Amino acid sequence: MPRRRRPPVRDPDAPRKATLLELFFDLVYVVALALISRQMVDGLDWLKAAQALVLLAALWWTWTITTLSTDLYDPERIEIKLLVIAVMFGVLMMATAIPEAFGDRGLVFACTYVAIQLGRGLFIIRALRREPQTQRRAKRVFIWFAVSAVPWIIGSQHEDRMRLALWGLALAIDYGGFRLAYPVPGLGVVPTAQRTVTPEHLAERYQQFCIIVLGDAILTIGFQLGAKPYNVTTNASFGVAFATTLLLWRIYVHKAGELLPWAIAASHRPSACLTTAPYTHLVMIAGVVTTVAGFDLVMHEPADRVPPAWVAVILGGPRSSYSAGPHSNTRCSAASRPRAPADY
Repeated sequence: MPRRRRPPVRDPDAPRKATLLELFFDLVYVVALALISRQMVDGLDWLKAAQALVLLAALWWTWTITTLSTDLYDPERIEIKLLVIAVMFGVLMMATAIPEAFGDRGLVFACTYVAIQLGRGLFIIRALRREPQTQRRAKRVFIWFAVSAVPWIIGSQHEDRMRLALWGLALAIDYGGFRLAYPVPGLGVVPTAQRTVTPEHLAERYQQFCIIVLGDAILTIGFQLGAKPYNVTTNASFGVAFATTLLLWRIYVHKAGELLPWAIAASHRPSACLTTAPYTHLVMIAGVVTTVAGFDLVMHEPADRVPPAWVAVILGGPRSSYSAGPHSNTRCSAASRPRAPADY
């Protein structure tokens, strides 16, 4: 009698290091982040900044949910590898639509985002058909993404501020569902027993993504310096931009990034750490992307008069990156104990 194939759930005793496929998956976000920072610079105003934030939040959520999936499910299984590759292709499609996401390619961006989230859910629900308890978790997540799909698609049929409002509502549903543990009538919320993750793997993945974001800063600095003649102004702006990037790396990698696995593992309420980390990291990442836009403005478009929006971008980016970094993980670990279980 043939042995029944087990569901692709992670073995609790298996290594939790990030796989090479996960690192390869992150590379697609280099393109997406560069396009978002460039999108913010083109005709910068408050509306442009809000649009860039919505696009960034959507891309970040595709990464967050995929990362949690590779923590919960075995990334060495062929079906999970195919799932990650499919999501990577979808994110690349979203990235190509970024320059016109609030124009003619809004439907492409929205439909691809919805397809990623719902497709992943359907795939996992089918893969867990012999694990009804675990499958119910995937069903709850799928239902919430199905609800948010409505404003995503409707928003793509409107223009400018209405699209921004509807897509903001869709993201509020997506982010709120995670925070509330995906409550669904008749199914309840995701039980605490089904929220176990590995602090080391999750912290490593966040660190890797932050390195990708800082890589966008280095890319922008290099391109801008290569396109400008060497002079005192160019060299000074290059030095400031590089020093800022280095300090942001130092703050995260040697402070917030090191605290995160310890904070999750040691907290009295590790679920609070996990439900907070995606949001605090979004603030940090948005700060770095904004900082990169500031580099672009200073190095590429020097002007005698600096508009208020420029000031907000140039000064606000580094500030938000720092304020959400070490302090967020310190709060997470404020009430801690040694070797507490990690769950979300």
